[in-house]
Amino acid sequence: MAFNESYWWYLTIEGPREEQEVLASLAELSGSIGTEENDAGVMIRLRSYYRSSHDLGFWLERMSQVLESWPEIRLIDSGRIENQKWHKTWKDAFPPLAVGESFVVLAPWHRGNEPLGRIPLYIYPGSSFGTGYHESTQIVLILMERNFKPGWIVADIGTGSGILSIASLKLGAAEVYARDIDPAVGEELINNIRINDLDPGKLSFDTGDLLESFPFSGMDLLLANIVIEPLLKMLPNIEKYIAPSGKVIMSGMVLKEKGRFLDALSLTGLGVCDEYSLKDWWGVVLEKTAPVPPGSGGKEFQK
Repeated sequence: MAFNESYWWYLTIEGPREEQEVLASLAELSGSIGTEENDAGVMIRLRSYYRSSHDLGFWLERMSQVLESWPEIRLIDSGRIENQKWHKTWKDAFPPLAVGESFVVLAPWHRGNEPLGRIPLYIYPGSSFGTGYHESTQIVLILMERNFKPGWIVADIGTGSGILSIASLKLGAAEVYARDIDPAVGEELINNIRINDLDPGKLSFDTGDLLESFPFSGMDLLLANIVIEPLLKMLPNIEKYIAPSGKVIMSGMVLKEKGRFLDALSLTGLGVCDEYSLKDWWGVVLEKTAPVPPGSGGKEFQK
């Protein structure tokens, strides 16, 4: 995988001292591959570093999205910094991580260090969100291990690194349909599929905005680990794309957004059947509570 390692982008965010953990979590959610913290009296400043495989505007937009629910935290600086022996530091930032009862997330250079009895998810920490080290991704993995059934057909909306697609295949999915708005994700997704020794024929990828012109219905499971605004945008139509007994797992929300999400959910034909929180983050499993008229979604998968 080709990246320009000669320089990095950085963004600096500032927030109250009591939100120290939140700053670190938001930086990771935005796609940062490393941070440095500075004391600014009653405030904390966190400089986050990003790979140069995307331009600075891409990372500014990503940070803007994750800061929407945190008005007390603001972006104060951004720019470019030359590579300063980051290669080893960056690799050290991704040790093997056990998630839930079933999984362990590993960068490929840790192959051979898998804990006995856990399902390894090898993810190359690159430009796409979803290394497995953020709480929102861990929440989805935990909810998957509690609800997943082998043979399911899965849609992974906003796939990023493909970690949820990979987990689905390793749990026995028959087929996974992965989608992302960023076409550059495709190369990274295929690379991560290969380093996990999975059959690429069981995964399809296309570029698209959430469920807009989504060509299939009848999904057994639909996954979306994004942030709250895109999740809310999908809610009114999402039930059309899942099977009568299908489920939806959504994550990327902080606990203080739970009420807003549930209010929007009450206007749909979906209800909560499972949920999980980790630190300040929350995820949920949804299922249909009312019938959907036949033929209202896209093309039905043939099982």
